[in-house]
Amino acid sequence: MDLPIIVGVDGSEPSLRAVDWAADEAALRGVSLRLVYASLWERYEGALDAQELGKPIEEVMALDVVGTARDRAQCRHVGVDVTTDVLPKEPEVGLVDESGTALAVVLGCRGRNRMAEALLGSVSLAVAGHAYCPVIVLRGSQDNRASPGTRGRIVLGVGEKSTGSAAAQFAIEEAVLRGVPLDAVRAWRRPAHTATGNTLLVGEPAHFEERQAVEALEEVLRGAPADLEVNRRTVEGHARDVLIAASREADLLVVGARRRHGHAGLRLGPVSRNVLHHAVCPVAVVPESS
Repeated sequence: MDLPIIVGVDGSEPSLRAVDWAADEAALRGVSLRLVYASLWERYEGALDAQELGKPIEEVMALDVVGTARDRAQCRHVGVDVTTDVLPKEPEVGLVDESGTALAVVLGCRGRNRMAEALLGSVSLAVAGHAYCPVIVLRGSQDNRASPGTRGRIVLGVGEKSTGSAAAQFAIEEAVLRGVPLDAVRAWRRPAHTATGNTLLVGEPAHFEERQAVEALEEVLRGAPADLEVNRRTVEGHARDVLIAASREADLLVVGARRRHGHAGLRLGPVSRNVLHHAVCPVAVVPESS
C-alpha cells in the first residue's frame, strides 16, 4: 500500500497553498492526500453558528477547516484521492505522529495573524526536526498560491553524510518525476589557519578541502540514473549562505537532517534552520539515518 502525503492545515491561506503543492505532488506520484487539522488551542475565525448545528464551536471550526482544504485539493486535481482527519492534539505532536505512516508531510510557512505566525513557525521547525519522513515547508511565494515549478531544477544540499543519503535519493526522485535537472551543491571552506611560511604549502589546505567536496558529490550521486541531467557544484563559503543563494534558482531545495543518538527524533542543525527561515523556494528536510 502506498503511503499518503499529509498536509497540516489550519484554515490559513498559506496552509491552503501547502494543499495546492501537496495535491500536485500526490498527482505526480500517484498517491493519496491526507489533510490533517491538529489543535488544542486554535479558534477559527469563521462565521458559522455552531449552536444552530448542535455541535461545539471547536468541532464546527475543525470540520470547516478540513472541508475547505478538501475542496481546494479536489479542485486542483480531480483524480487525487483525498481524506481528512481532525486530531485533538497539539499540531507538532499530531503531525509528528502522522509522519510515521506518511510519504511526506507538507506545511505552510505562516499563519493568519502575528500570534498564529509565531506558533506555526515553531510548529514547522518542530515537525521538520522530529518527523520520521521528509517534511516540505512552503517558502518563496507571497500570493498564497502554489504554482507549478518555473525554474526547472531541484537543488540538493550535500552535507556530511554521503553514502546512502536519503536526502539524495529524495532529490533524485523529485528530479526524475518532474523531468528536470538536479543541481548537487557542496559548500567548502578554507581552514582558519594555513601555513604561509613554506611556499610549497601555500594553497594546499584549500585544495584539500575542495577535493573533499568534489569527492562527496561523486559519492552521493553514485546511484543517480544515467539519463538524469546532474550538475555538480562546489562553492567556497558558509553552507547556509551557499544554499540560500542556490534556492533562488530552484523549485525545491532538499537538505538532510541527521538523527542523533540519545534523542527520540531529529534535531535540526544551524544550516537546516537557516535554510528553513530564509530560502526563497520550498524546502524539503529529509531524515538521515545515523
